[in-house]
Amino acid sequence: MSASKKITRRNFIQGVAFTGAAAVFSPSTHRAFGYESPNDRPVFATIGLRNQGWAITSKSFKFADFAALADVDANVLGANVEKTEKKQGKKPDAYKDYRKVLDRKDIDAVMIATPDHWHTKIAVEAMYAGKDVYCEKPLTLTIDEGKLIEKVVKETGRVFQVGTMQRSESGQRFLQAIALIRDGRIGTVKKVTCGINGMEGSPVIPVASVPEELDYEFWLGPAPKVDYRALPEMREGYGGGVPLYSNCHYSFRNWHEYSGGKLTDWGAHHVDIACWALGASDTGPSKVSPVEYKLPVEYKDGFPTVNDQYNAATEFKIKVDMPNDVEMIITSEGDNGILFEGTEGRFFVNRGKIVGAPVEALKDNPLPEDAIEKVYGGKVSANHTANFIEAMNSRKQPISDVWSHNRMLEICHLSNISMRLGRDLKWDPKKREIIDDAQANSFLSRENRKGYEINM
Repeated sequence: MSASKKITRRNFIQGVAFTGAAAVFSPSTHRAFGYESPNDRPVFATIGLRNQGWAITSKSFKFADFAALADVDANVLGANVEKTEKKQGKKPDAYKDYRKVLDRKDIDAVMIATPDHWHTKIAVEAMYAGKDVYCEKPLTLTIDEGKLIEKVVKETGRVFQVGTMQRSESGQRFLQAIALIRDGRIGTVKKVTCGINGMEGSPVIPVASVPEELDYEFWLGPAPKVDYRALPEMREGYGGGVPLYSNCHYSFRNWHEYSGGKLTDWGAHHVDIACWALGASDTGPSKVSPVEYKLPVEYKDGFPTVNDQYNAATEFKIKVDMPNDVEMIITSEGDNGILFEGTEGRFFVNRGKIVGAPVEALKDNPLPEDAIEKVYGGKVSANHTANFIEAMNSRKQPISDVWSHNRMLEICHLSNISMRLGRDLKWDPKKREIIDDAQANSFLSRENRKGYEINM
């Protein structure tokens, strides 16, 4: 991208001064590239298209038109362009470089579904480019990235939805769970257990030739420069069509260089609901303790000593001291879902069911008619994208706002840091820093690789 077209904070501030805040903070009214959306539907673009990227795109066709798609894998990009054209009857433009999407004035919002280590850079630059943002979870790779995103959302006034869709979808089971707690159906909550499954380690993964269709240098982006690694066996089923063992594509969640394992994958879903239910969406824990855990490779000073195997925790039991003397357990054992335990009962909820005596009691003693809407803050949206678009129209933040997301995600990030260092961490939820532990605090941020700094 030429220097004259870089999207920076300086360009943004100058734009506000010249055009006025209303012009910057509203969805695009001038479609410079000529993409006209019928019935004044918003115009979207998706950046990162494998798996969840297509999932959030496909469930958005009912509400928005897609003018552009971007991905660093030519095969993935081409296949999704074809599918999008079939779905909406108009072919979107295709780009390898997401910055070309951000340059376009006709695009109102971007959906980001890249690997986690790219989220913050793209999201920040998108907001300065005048786009509203829907970004997949986990929102950040580090705690300090979350603070930066909050700052830019506040500065730019952009609408920002995080993809924790359990807040809007899953048959409203999680909303019902929170309504049960708020209505006192289990008394005072004393313990909440988030079952998020473990993951397998890997064999030694050798250096391999980069697939011809993949721009691996751009895929790495802000992450450290390393060789591409893969074994020949291919993944089948969900996420299939790529090597089963690699340091790229589907397997990126198994590497701390790009993600945070199960803690920031499923943890970002269930810890989110747990914090919402506890009324802890604007605060945090006082202590995070790694009770039991297994790392697949040896660590020294918080870093893996080898670079040819998965390095995120495979098994774990984390104890989190939450406000009001509530104990949170995050575990790889047991059923995937959330168990709430109170002074007068307990129940379990996940995407497929909500069960327990308090749930059965609803037959004779139902919740108030407006209980679910009170939890959601109004009528529940048709899906998570619909809520995002409603927020774009009202210019209010959506149901999965960045502040509540980052607060709960801090628990997940701290859990990983505690396992990497092998010790308890005391957390100051007001200062948002680890207490009396300089080494642990050094893990709250990570410098982007030279050439991939965030354009501020």
